[in-house]
Amino acid sequence: MNAQGIVHKYGDHVDTDVIIPARYLNTPNAKEYAVHCMEDIDRDFVARVREGDIMVAGVNFGCGSSREHAPAAIKACGVSCVIAKNFARIFYRNAINIGLPILECPAASEGISAGDRVSVDFDTGVITNVTKNETYQAEPFPPFIRDMIQKGGLMASLKAKEAAR
Repeated sequence: MNAQGIVHKYGDHVDTDVIIPARYLNTPNAKEYAVHCMEDIDRDFVARVREGDIMVAGVNFGCGSSREHAPAAIKACGVSCVIAKNFARIFYRNAINIGLPILECPAASEGISAGDRVSVDFDTGVITNVTKNETYQAEPFPPFIRDMIQKGGLMASLKAKEAAR
């Protein structure tokens, strides 16, 4: 399982209210969230983001409310991975539960710039900044979490296991 894309970079303490403002939570449709993702911090994000792109941020990404809408909005935009120095714990769990790969790697967060092309190998945790010819090592996911993400998240993984029975 791999990802490759152009980086959209953000700072520290990007909260869930900035990722998807509460005023847009009146629909259960993640594609609708995607239209408004990051608009309060980066008005042009949805116009620039492409399928497979990667978000990079500083500390405490996804802090604030516990809404699962935030990682769902990011995933629905086509972002293939979020890399940060660290994540708010509830955001981390919600991202895994909906199948959005996220990696904690302070060195990558520091070394990667907006616009860089980055590839990620989820099996090894190696993050390669193709633009700068640099690599960083994140802790790879254990196999059961990689499997869950590949299947689209916790519920999809449980449904697949039940169907296999």
